[in-house]
Formats: sequence, C-alpha cells, structure tokens
Amino acid sequence: MKPYIKIALFVVFFAAVSAILVALILYNKKHIDTATAKPDFIITATALQKEFEDNEATASARYINKILEVTGTIATVTPTDSTHLNISLKTGSEMSSVICAFPAIISPAQLKPGEKVTLRGECSGFLMDVLLKNCAIITNRK
Repeated sequence: MKPYIKIALFVVFFAAVSAILVALILYNKKHIDTATAKPDFIITATALQKEFEDNEATASARYINKILEVTGTIATVTPTDSTHLNISLKTGSEMSSVICAFPAIISPAQLKPGEKVTLRGECSGFLMDVLLKNCAIITNRK
C-alpha cells in the first residue's frame, strides 16, 4: 500500500474516533440545576424584553447561555405535553413576552395568571419573545 493512502486512512480513522468521543462527551453532559445555581443576572421581565428589543446583538452577547433570575407577572401557563410546561411573563409589550420552559411538569394549579413570580433559567435567545430554558420557580406571590 502506498504511503499517502496509509496517511489518508490514518487521518480518516483519527477524525472518526475524535468525532465519536466529542459526541459521547456532549451526550453525557449534565444540565445545570437552575434551582440552586447562582444567577449571572437578576432582572425584571420588562427590562429584559426591552434590552433585547432595543439592541438584540448587545443583549444576546450579554445574556445568552447565562443563568437569569427574572421577576414578572404571569400572563399564561401552558402545558406543552405531559412532561413540559411553559410560563409566559408579561412585559408591557403586546407583541413580546418572556417565555420560561420547564423541563419537568410542575402543577399548573400552583401558578395562575396574574401572580407575580420569580423564575430562574438559562437564556437561549430572542425570537419575538425572550426564551429561557430549564427554568425553576424561585418564589411566587399574589
């Protein structure tokens, strides 16, 4: 076998093994427990939405993949399926809100529209709404 073919096969084999190792590491990566994690930012839902609306690039650089503790008034509580729940927080904007996605269902009866609540989650971006994933309830009061 010619030497350049051996080198090419070695490079392909090394790349395949590397890709498999990276995939295994990412697959087994643990999620952040947002209920106990220290928040990077503490902010109101209105202020968070306004920052994204005013300058999305700056807000994205500042908040995406960070743990945020957001306080606001519940607009809607929506079960997405049997194991997930989304809570939308009012922001004062008719077009936009802060949507908090919970990884495991909590009792929807526990939270009602109009209640003031503090939630903690990881910011994942802005698509007309500010999106928080892996959320946890910190406090709720009427």
